[in-house]
Amino acid sequence: MLNQQPNLDLMFQALADPTRRAMIDRLSRGPASVSELAKPFAMSLPAVVQHLQALENSGLVTSQKVGRVRTVQIQPDTLSLAEQWINDRRTAWSRRLDRLGDFLAETADEPQP
Repeated sequence: MLNQQPNLDLMFQALADPTRRAMIDRLSRGPASVSELAKPFAMSLPAVVQHLQALENSGLVTSQKVGRVRTVQIQPDTLSLAEQWINDRRTAWSRRLDRLGDFLAETADEPQP
């Protein structure tokens, strides 16, 4: 798990931006060209490419150039690393809260001095 930490950092940094999350949402429906991904955003093509580079550097997407068209697709296996990290934390906190609930229930039954 320690070897995956830098990738998680890059993933969470990439996903912190709403534009990049919107691109990931679009790519979850299938591959798209860079110009297709750029359409909904009021920004220059170089700015879109910078966002895509951040996503690609994090491992969340890959791109392939065929002729003059660069096509981008999501990498679901990489995204599942972030999901697993979140689920591990959720499980740990659920256990802690369950123990706290048990403790509070036990102490509530005890007579008060």
